[in-house]
Amino acid sequence: MTRWSALVDAVARWSTPPGADDDPDQAALRRSVADIGLRVALVSAALVVSVIALVVVYVLWQLTPEQQHEPSGPADVHITLDTLDLGVAVLGVGGFAVVLAGFASWAIARRAVRPLAEAARVQRTFVADASHELRTPLAVLHARVQQLARLTPTADPRRPVVDALGDDSRVLIAITEDLLEVAAGRHDPTAVADLVSELDTVRRDLAVLAAEHDVRLDVEPAAATIAMPATHLRRCLVALVDNALGHARPGGTVRVTVDRAGDDVVVHVLDDGPGITGIDPERVFDRFAHGTPTVRPGRAGTRTGYGIGLALVREVVVRAGGSVTVADTGPSGTDFALRLPTAEDPR
Repeated sequence: MTRWSALVDAVARWSTPPGADDDPDQAALRRSVADIGLRVALVSAALVVSVIALVVVYVLWQLTPEQQHEPSGPADVHITLDTLDLGVAVLGVGGFAVVLAGFASWAIARRAVRPLAEAARVQRTFVADASHELRTPLAVLHARVQQLARLTPTADPRRPVVDALGDDSRVLIAITEDLLEVAAGRHDPTAVADLVSELDTVRRDLAVLAAEHDVRLDVEPAAATIAMPATHLRRCLVALVDNALGHARPGGTVRVTVDRAGDDVVVHVLDDGPGITGIDPERVFDRFAHGTPTVRPGRAGTRTGYGIGLALVREVVVRAGGSVTVADTGPSGTDFALRLPTAEDPR
């Protein structure tokens, strides 16, 4: 963290009203206000200091012997000032101007980000409403799947598919509840996830999609306890693997590997597709960002999306204290690196 970022964080914490919640969106807005306010205040202070310096230079220049002994003209007016009093007055007025500029810039910054705060509120309201409306249909769906499981004998060859449907419906319910908690600004900082279990779930659930795309899915098991809810981790892994499956060449392979990086774990999702083209690789995490659609040889149409999945991955993982980047991309494929904090991470 740079010194400027540390200063912005300190000002944001100082400006947080007592009893305010720790909602990530509100914290980000307060940090934006602090950042803008500090920058405007510094520019204003620099202008005030420059004016004060010019006044001081002019006064000192007037006090030089050449200027003091310069013959007076008929229209000249002579004013006697005490140097100490003048210095105190200049510094006092300058200091007051700097403080006033700081409070003015703070007020301007708050007003400038107010539309962003309203947009975030509307977005969260929509997510909360949509998630709430999905709860009942998903509960009904899960109940019907359970009923179907009771009607399907254990020895029936269709029973594994029915059980998988039950697991999928539970995942959908968990994601809906998770979206509601995020929209409400609630989260459990003590929640952890088992990486081995989530990788196995992703491998099992996405094997069907991999078969449809004629792609081999190779997931490397790795033991680690991740400092984030299991639902969040699963959403990140599913989105990255689904994206890789959609861009891998038919007959190719999508590999998921895990490395250690200090106290963190880095999950690499690699495909052997044509790479990211038509857009800056770092912009693929922006909402609604699109690169060149992937042409699937031997298949009708192209693979494209809405540009939301990777943006959600970044939002979820950053909230947990991790990161996601494009480690490498080119004609031989793309490598997404998902850096995750472990439960033992002191952060």
